[in-house]
Amino acid sequence: MQRNLVSSSNVLSIGYDEASQTLEVEFQSSGIYQYYNVPQHIYEQLMAAPSKGQFLNAYITKGYPYSRVG
Repeated sequence: MQRNLVSSSNVLSIGYDEASQTLEVEFQSSGIYQYYNVPQHIYEQLMAAPSKGQFLNAYITKGYPYSRVG
């Protein structure tokens, strides 16, 4: 999955696959994670959020199944 670099102190890059609703996040210190069943509108809100790390912590990391992939 292709990820885009983001401006964040906690996150390096973010990618999204609409067909599978998979969000992929590369964190600065803990690697790459995929979050499953993430709706497109949540991805769009994440990308528009002023703080990617805060948004991820509040709405994604505890609310969607995930696995570490790298």
